[in-house]
Amino acid sequence: MNGIEKEQVITSYSGNLYSRLFGYMKPYLKNFYIALVLVLLVSFFGLIEPMLIARAIDTYIEGYNRPYAVVEPNEAEIVYDGLYLTKNIDFETSSYDSYAQMVSYDDTYYLITDITKDEVSSLQEFMQEELIPQSKTEEAITIQDAARTYEAVKLDKEDLKLLRSTDYSGVKVIALLYAIGLLLNALCNILQIRILQTTGQNIIYNIRNEIFAHIHSLPLRFFDTHPVGQIVTRATNDVESLNQMYSNVIVNLFRNTVMILGYAIVMFAMNAHLAFIALAIMPFVVLLTYTFTKLSRSIYRVIRTKVSALNTFLSEHISGMKLIQIFAREKEKYEQFKESTDDLYKNRMKELMIFATFRPLINFTANLALAIVVYNGALEVLKDTLSVGTLYVFISYIRSFFDPIQELTEQFSTLQNAFASAEKIFTLLDEKNPIQEKAEPTLLGEIKGKIEFRNVWFAYDEENFVLRNVSFVINPGERVAFVGATGAGKSSILNLIGRYYDIQKGEILIDDVNIKDLSLKELRSAIGQVQQDVFVFTGDIKGNIRLLSSEISDEAIREASEMVNAAKFIEKLPQKYDEPVTERGATLSSGQRQLLSFARTIAVDPKILVMDEATANIDTETEQLIQEALETMMNNRTTIMVAHRLSTIQHADKIIVMHKGKIREMGNHQELLNQNGIYKKLYELQLYSNN
Repeated sequence: MNGIEKEQVITSYSGNLYSRLFGYMKPYLKNFYIALVLVLLVSFFGLIEPMLIARAIDTYIEGYNRPYAVVEPNEAEIVYDGLYLTKNIDFETSSYDSYAQMVSYDDTYYLITDITKDEVSSLQEFMQEELIPQSKTEEAITIQDAARTYEAVKLDKEDLKLLRSTDYSGVKVIALLYAIGLLLNALCNILQIRILQTTGQNIIYNIRNEIFAHIHSLPLRFFDTHPVGQIVTRATNDVESLNQMYSNVIVNLFRNTVMILGYAIVMFAMNAHLAFIALAIMPFVVLLTYTFTKLSRSIYRVIRTKVSALNTFLSEHISGMKLIQIFAREKEKYEQFKESTDDLYKNRMKELMIFATFRPLINFTANLALAIVVYNGALEVLKDTLSVGTLYVFISYIRSFFDPIQELTEQFSTLQNAFASAEKIFTLLDEKNPIQEKAEPTLLGEIKGKIEFRNVWFAYDEENFVLRNVSFVINPGERVAFVGATGAGKSSILNLIGRYYDIQKGEILIDDVNIKDLSLKELRSAIGQVQQDVFVFTGDIKGNIRLLSSEISDEAIREASEMVNAAKFIEKLPQKYDEPVTERGATLSSGQRQLLSFARTIAVDPKILVMDEATANIDTETEQLIQEALETMMNNRTTIMVAHRLSTIQHADKIIVMHKGKIREMGNHQELLNQNGIYKKLYELQLYSNN
């Protein structure tokens, strides 16, 4: 089975994905609501900023077009040449007796005074066309429209500054409001990003812990069928994919939706005709977005699968690097890796091509819409049916309108990536442990160590039985050894005692109680198991013996090490029990790792001692040290041994001979030799090979 085939073990999820993802958000809904409010404020500021600039353009920058009303002194904003003037009027509804109007000709400003409201309107219409005065002097020009002839007096810089002082003040107010808006926008953005990032990290922290705790709860059968690299991918890469969704995408989806609707509503409210023209290409954008979302969804799923497969491959082959180099298979394994990474590369390139096509098309669409708006808006400005400020708002909104559309689409793609990862995560979390503990298990208090198998049938795959109708009794304190050919079922018996697998038929009893009725923690805490392949964790010697158990003191660690003679090599290390240990104990010899395993087992003071080929990797000198310690270790403990070297189990109280999943012989060493059966043949074969 290659990496990609292995990945298919966890690929589908049939539950309610959305409600389950939402479930992780529930404890933090308050944070999300606050973030949504902040996002609404950010959206509001984003919509209002162009409108402030538009007001500055129409009301103040282009303010010379606005007429002045001649008012009483107490109402005046400006006093010019004996006239009390104000622009603070609604010209459509005002009814003052006299007005003044500023006009521009040849980059010079002039002022016309003592005119009526109707004359102001006539004059403003006249000024929409190219202004050509009837006569011109250094101090004034003469203008004639349909109503009358006007004398316009030239304004110098000081006059202009005085008359436009209210416009200057208005621009300053707009600038101040704009700056305040930018500041509030930035503050809201900082707050919502901080809240979302913190909330997202909390959710991811909870999910990652849940995954790790769940992995610990799964039976060994699960790890027999699922590659380590695939499981690691679930807890790392796939969880990180969810991080983007919780800390960024969800709220920004809301923000971008609000922004799109806000831009559209404001544009239609300001000028429906121009808004229709600007949004005429939206069907094309919708089609483009739908296509992009569909394509990206499928490619994300493929990429997640291939990343997991690649991680599986790397995990297996880095762990087995020594074997690869021993058999000189570096080139072949490189080619195998290259095939997988090339496959991932091709799919990544497909993803990039999708993005590389979508983004320029959206940009082209945005620029096309902008060009249409500028052209049609300019025509309306020339016809005086649209103000320059309103055109600016449209240009600004069109520039911004397609950004949230692009972001929205890409966020949908990120969501698809997150959903693909969530499917795999939830499929793992939904893996049920068939080994279920009773709600109220029987508590023995202190396990004595009696073990009984009654007509036990067991198969790893529910069909091919490795144990067939096995029955035996081991009394407390007895030393029992299992021997037999490879595949006879010896190690399976050891796994069943700790209930790492459940049997199909029969009963297994500890102290006359069915192990299915016992507490798993109490049962496994009473069993100390030493395996042939010793796993050493990164850390130090002391930590590998204690294994995070706060109940084991430093003194207990030293006593256990001395009991199994591990202290002899530990005391020679530079930092003794604090000596750093690398991954898998690469800096220790096989014998030292096995001694460390014995110390780890004895430190928990088990009532049942299980040794599965515990001396298989030990050199003669180290084996002698262990044999000296075994007598002490086995005192007052039920001891079960599996060994191929019969010399190590000759002094056992009982030897059980297994063959093809059945017990064929049982007795002590001398009794089995006298039976002249399988055991005697094994003994003579080993005796002959040693000679």
